[in-house]
Formats: sequence, structure tokens, C-alpha cells
Amino acid sequence: MIPYDHAMITTNGVRLHVVQAGPPEGKLMLMLHGFPEFWYGWRNQIDHFAAQGWRVWAPDQRGYNISEKPPGIAAYTRDKLAADVIGLIDAAGAERCTLVAHDWGAAVAWWTAMEYPERIEKLVILNVPHPVITARTVGKDWEQTRKSWYIFAFQIPFLPEWSASLGDYEYAAKAIAGAMRPGTFSEAEWAEYRRAWAQPGAFSAMLNWYRAAGQIRTPLPKNRYLQMPTRIIWGAQDIALIKEGAEMSMEFVPKGDLIYIEEAGHFVQHEEPERVNRLIEEFVG
Repeated sequence: MIPYDHAMITTNGVRLHVVQAGPPEGKLMLMLHGFPEFWYGWRNQIDHFAAQGWRVWAPDQRGYNISEKPPGIAAYTRDKLAADVIGLIDAAGAERCTLVAHDWGAAVAWWTAMEYPERIEKLVILNVPHPVITARTVGKDWEQTRKSWYIFAFQIPFLPEWSASLGDYEYAAKAIAGAMRPGTFSEAEWAEYRRAWAQPGAFSAMLNWYRAAGQIRTPLPKNRYLQMPTRIIWGAQDIALIKEGAEMSMEFVPKGDLIYIEEAGHFVQHEEPERVNRLIEEFVG
């Protein structure tokens, strides 16, 4: 068992809960979770890479679990979320990090790499396209728009939070379970998620990420082509994102590669943890 340290770190004006593992002198690997997860979403990766000598940091991003939850949707724009990441790298005393990210965390990772390329040594993206591709497809490509119905539903005030919380967040659990291979999570693991979702103000703050994206225009960074080595790992059975989005994203990563895991869905790191670990490991060295 790898020991974990739980720290509250102030970055970009917010206090984030960060789980830390591995030797303090190791190279920094920062792991960004997506919706509706928290640091625990990397439980199959933290031990693996900490045991290899990496200094692993896995935060609860702003609004999630026990991290601070600033009020209002304007606190959750992607430029602010990317600045949180840079603050964490600074807090770790590192010049650069390897950034590993999934879902909304991957959207933040893309943005961070565009805005602060000098701070990212290598980039690993799981199941989210480059922001330019998101802009090209959501609301414009029929298949992607159909798959993104929930994004539009999340714009409604109060109702999504209320419906998700019914039956001790049973509705939310069923919705997420429908996006992954049956049996991926145990009941004990679902209990951890329910505890995180039930933190005061958490579910509204989590949804505010979607509301900020839908209601506040944040111009894309000027530097959209990434020169750092990049690996995209994509569960091909994703029910929320079209497979073509991964292929189109390759335009923006001339030093990148794309690997599909055909049997996995959107939550690829949970469905195929050993394979994902191996693919990350061979890429980061």
C-alpha cells in the first residue's frame, strides 16, 4: 500500500484538496479528474505511478468533493480552471509536470497546455477532444449534438441537482453506470462517490462547469497547436463523445499519438485500468 497525504492547497484564490503520493523528490505527475468524479477517480493509477517513483498529485478540482466551491458560474470558466493547475504546479515547487487527465479534467488539461505550454512536459488525454474540435462538433455535428443532450439539460437551474440527488444519488449513479461496463464499480466504490456528491454545494458547483461553458464565452488561447509529446487514449464505446473527435484532435498535436481501446467506454481508466496504466507508463517513461 502506498501512503497518501491529504493537503489543502491554496491556488488561484481557492483552496483545493489534493491527494499526494510518491517520493517528494520524484518528477511531478498531476492527475485531473472529470465529471462527476473527484481525486478517487484515479485510485487505480495513483499507487501504480507513485510506486514507480513519480510524485503524484490528484486534486479535487474546484467545486468537487471537499475542495472550495466558489459561488456563481463565472468561477468555473476554463481559463480559471487552467490557472488552478498552474498554481498547483507552483505549489509543488516544480517547473513542469506530466499532466494526465480525463473528461472535464482533460478539457482543462488541453486548455492549460495551450495557455501555458512551457509548464507541461508531457500530456496524456483520456476521452475528450481538443477544445477546437468540441467547438466544431457540439451543436453543429448531429451525432455529437445528440450525444451531448445532457449538456443542454444541465443548463436548467436547480432541476438537475434535485433529480440527481433522489434516493441518495441513485439517479446519478445509474446515469454514470450506464456509461461504463456493467460491474465496473463495487457498491463500496459507489458509496464513496455518493459521499462526495453529497458534500454541501458540491453537485451545483460540479454542474456550474457545464453552465459556465454553455453561458460564458471564453476565447480560445491563441496557441492551439501543442508541441509537447501527447498521447490520447480513447475508449471507443464512449456514449457521450463521437470517436471521430479523437481523430480530428490529432491535427493539433504534431508530436501526438492516438490509441483506441475498443472494448472500453467513456470511463476507460476504470474499465481497463491495467491497460491504461501500461499505455501511460510506456509513454511517460
